[in-house]
Amino acid sequence: MENLTEPQNTYEEPEITLRCNKCDRPITPSEAVLTPTGYRCKDCVSQQQKVYDTSKPLDFVWAFLASVIVGFLGSLLGSFIGFFIFLVAPAAGVAVAEVVRFLTHKRRSLKLFRLVAVGVILGGLPLIVIGLLNLLMSLSAGAFSLYSVLPLAYQVLYLVLAVPSAYYRLSGRRRP
Repeated sequence: MENLTEPQNTYEEPEITLRCNKCDRPITPSEAVLTPTGYRCKDCVSQQQKVYDTSKPLDFVWAFLASVIVGFLGSLLGSFIGFFIFLVAPAAGVAVAEVVRFLTHKRRSLKLFRLVAVGVILGGLPLIVIGLLNLLMSLSAGAFSLYSVLPLAYQVLYLVLAVPSAYYRLSGRRRP
């Protein structure tokens, strides 16, 4: 006769040993976030993190100018190194964020972070426009090759990597 026993489930639910010190909800150790005042659930931490707007009006001017200038310099550097833009673009984004953080004395604002992202885009745009014009001229002259597209692609890649790097470095958020 066959043994018709059900397979046993080896998955064990984690033991709830902690409570959030803000909402008093039971949490497992893997869900707990250690704060200076104790353990909190991820929901309470995300509600409280970085909600303060401490920026001053002049911070927006300095942050925008710095992000355009450093963004352009990073884009210019990227035009000389080609393929290694994969390494330089995130570092340029971090450099933009650190310069802005220094100029604004670490003051924060969601609008400031977005303005910096726009500044990096505007800083990288001139070389993209030049690349597009070169590409159009080579197309009209009939001298098109794949190698004429690469400099433009590297500049676009620079923006794709540098803008989120600067934004997330300044805002302190982690990608979801």
